[in-house]
Amino acid sequence: MQAPEAQQLFGRIAANIEKVMRGQHAQVRKLLAASIGARFARVQFTPDLLPSDILGVSVFNQRDQSFECREGPVFTSILLADEINRASPRTQSALLEVMAEGQVSVEGRTHVMDPLFFVVATQNPVEFRGTYPLPEAQMDRFALCLALGYVDADTEVAVLNAQDLGHPLESIGPVASREEVLALKDAARRVRVAEELKHYVVELVRRTRAAPQVLLGCGPRASIALTHTAKALALFDGEEYVRPEHLQELAVATLAHRMVLDPQARFAGVSAKTLVADILREVKVPA
Repeated sequence: MQAPEAQQLFGRIAANIEKVMRGQHAQVRKLLAASIGARFARVQFTPDLLPSDILGVSVFNQRDQSFECREGPVFTSILLADEINRASPRTQSALLEVMAEGQVSVEGRTHVMDPLFFVVATQNPVEFRGTYPLPEAQMDRFALCLALGYVDADTEVAVLNAQDLGHPLESIGPVASREEVLALKDAARRVRVAEELKHYVVELVRRTRAAPQVLLGCGPRASIALTHTAKALALFDGEEYVRPEHLQELAVATLAHRMVLDPQARFAGVSAKTLVADILREVKVPA
């Protein structure tokens, strides 16, 4: 798949998403949703949810006198973990293996996932009752962390009008097949990143580790995520190479959620997002 063809497909997906997510163009550039013709599963995370409720269990089949795997909802192409931080860290960690390695181990047997597999999760603000902070290792598995926020008044009126006769989700369907999205992934891998931009990425990530307000900075997964997502964004723009602007657009979304701040910095009102923004201003952009 060539860059112009990929840009057209991205455009179809983005336009379909924006029929529901109005006023969120900047975030839609970073998202894929129900616009893909692939298997989809949703899990509502609750405090009593168990790892086996997500991964599945082995069940003894009396007829065959053998154990068989009863697959959980993780056996899909796209998994929505809704309100993921309402479940305990033990249950949240059930997704660690599948998000990092694309496979699931159930009672000693390994099951390889669909090459398209990825996880989308929502979470309530951590100060809400009945929520648990995600373990750092879990946060590191998510390539991007986005906050939608509120739309302007005119867009909110448009949202009301769009739901007069039903929900917009009821009127949209897939605009891209599983095979087309896999072709997009392959095309994104071939997008070029100049050597000086790779050094730029590494310097941005290393600065998160050296900041005095930070207890835990970003690791190599952050460098990989920033580079790979920038490739996809460049392809979205119909380009065959990554520009510094692509990296800058994605830096906060890929780095901030991986950082753990010093308690004094948090009490002083410092956030990981502002720290990443400061780092972007401080690090020289390659010419």
